[in-house]
Amino acid sequence: MSNNVPSRRGVSLVLAAAPGVGKTSISRALLALEPELSLSISATTRASRPGEQDGMHYFFHSPERFAEMAAAGDFLEHASFLGRSYGTPRAPVERALSEGRDVLFDIEWQGHRLLREKMPGDVVGIFLLPPSIAELERRLRSRDQDSDEEISKRMAAVRDEITHWDEFDHVLVNEDFAETVTAVRGILLAARSHRTRQPWLSGFVDRLLGE
Repeated sequence: MSNNVPSRRGVSLVLAAAPGVGKTSISRALLALEPELSLSISATTRASRPGEQDGMHYFFHSPERFAEMAAAGDFLEHASFLGRSYGTPRAPVERALSEGRDVLFDIEWQGHRLLREKMPGDVVGIFLLPPSIAELERRLRSRDQDSDEEISKRMAAVRDEITHWDEFDHVLVNEDFAETVTAVRGILLAARSHRTRQPWLSGFVDRLLGE
């Protein structure tokens, strides 16, 4: 191994779930525990919420600008959800992975599917399930200030989202927050040591056997 060559290729860790299951909170906890992990900042056409900053939480774009970027191939993936568009900027992700840095994605199932198509060897997918539909609706109503109509739309989307659970490498039921964070972190640690992400291993083993 050389100081000029990364010891491994970075991991694209995708954390996906239906709205309200807790993926954003789990993502934040994981980022606090793993300083070498960075969050991929998505672009979106939705309006910013109170406290959100452009370039920190999302890159906020008009629908027209988003469409231009998609047409130019500036996104690794992009999809629409509840009438809003979301996309993953290509350049920063490709640079991080090549430098051996891990990237966390807080995206929907459509984005996960497209990322796997673009980077099949880099993506490790985790899907979070709620303990129950009733508990998920309770979380949404306690967390959001959305109207009953908006909550109803979210609950309708939840059932469709959950049907895609079997497209992911790992599936966790987010019943206990701390246990879920520990499980997600364990998956990340295991992915880092996968032999396909350590291109130096072949030469290292040859040297070991030659001693």
